[in-house]
Amino acid sequence: MNRYVTELIGTFFLVFTIGMVVVGESAVAPLAIGSMLMVMVYMGGHISGAHYNPAVTVGVYLRGALAKGDILPYIASQILGAWLAAGAVQLITGSTFAPAPGADYGVVEALLAEMLVTFALVLVILNVATAKATEGNSYYGLAIGFTVMAGAFAVGGVSGGAFNPAVGIGPIIVDTLGGNGSFGNVWIYVVGPVVGSLGATAVFRFQNPENAAA
Repeated sequence: MNRYVTELIGTFFLVFTIGMVVVGESAVAPLAIGSMLMVMVYMGGHISGAHYNPAVTVGVYLRGALAKGDILPYIASQILGAWLAAGAVQLITGSTFAPAPGADYGVVEALLAEMLVTFALVLVILNVATAKATEGNSYYGLAIGFTVMAGAFAVGGVSGGAFNPAVGIGPIIVDTLGGNGSFGNVWIYVVGPVVGSLGATAVFRFQNPENAAA
């Protein structure tokens, strides 16, 4: 149970930070988001693996580093944490938020952006946090946080910069129930990250054949 609570807490603070900087229109939003993810990864890495992202959970499971019975509890904890965080943002600011493709971009561009950055994120996580050759390193949180920060700077304006189904689902639920949005875009933030994760897992196995299973 401590692992699931850790996943909920880590995802909560990631999504809470996203919401507050988006609502506040911060010019350095990606820096704040990447930094919060980094510290939450250090907080929970030794307990749950610090996924905070259903696409990461899928990748870690397929890599062989997570039990099958943990998949649904991990994902449920992450989505619940994201939903609670979006609700907290609404309570504090009176506003809702949700990822959406940029005004100058369509669904295809947004989907591709989500796939590519999630691919990079999951590949980094698998290599720095699960590979035998990097076992016990102290830089894994930095690598993960900086990947999300760079991705948000690079394609945040294209896709909304979720790279995480929980970041899509939780805020979109709150935004829609608040009468400000719809569920029309939610599939982008599920399909894109999951496909990216599947690709990253395949590449990790190719890069590290000795790590094919835990």
